Amino acid sequence: MDVPLGEIWEIAWRSLRIAGAATFLAALFGLPLGVWLGARPRRGGGSARVVLYAAMGLPPVVVGLFFYLLLSRSGPLGKSGLLFTQTAMVMAEAVLAFPMIAGFTAAGVRARAANVRRLVRGLGGSEKQVLTTLLWESRRPIVAALAAGFGSAISEVGAATITGGDIRHHTRVLTTAVVLETRKGELRSALMLGLVLLGLTLLVTAVLVVWGERE
Repeated sequence: MDVPLGEIWEIAWRSLRIAGAATFLAALFGLPLGVWLGARPRRGGGSARVVLYAAMGLPPVVVGLFFYLLLSRSGPLGKSGLLFTQTAMVMAEAVLAFPMIAGFTAAGVRARAANVRRLVRGLGGSEKQVLTTLLWESRRPIVAALAAGFGSAISEVGAATITGGDIRHHTRVLTTAVVLETRKGELRSALMLGLVLLGLTLLVTAVLVVWGERE
């Protein structure tokens, strides 16, 4: 096998760290936006939801190109030195994960908002209690949103290559490593890396599902 086992775990840990940071950053803004859009009256926020759902189809290479132009030496943030770093990869993957998290959250909250508001208000509850109850009742869609965001981040290859450069021991992640090994004809290494990627995705998703199913 062309890639040593130790390096495979190094790449896997780097992939998990970058995708996790991107998911956290996307959730930091995506969850509140999704809850706000979902909790609005039926006729409100329609245009915002359309834009949000359309953003789920953002081409990763276009997002990568945007950050490349932004962070390159001739770009507005060229002096930051962030191009071909893990930070640039986190930023690009967060942009891709953001509409997934916000969109799934908005859809899940919207499906429950009217019934929850009617129930809590009927029992004499406040609007704050409506929101609290709505968040709890929507925990499964929110978990699905986080899983979708993480899956989008960790499986990304186009934006990761453009912003990170696939530098060994620095910005190489599982997806870019799979592409590299496949191009070299090292199919055994590519298959091993792919299985590790699949295993990490399943593990994180299982943890999120177990957390979301708690009573």
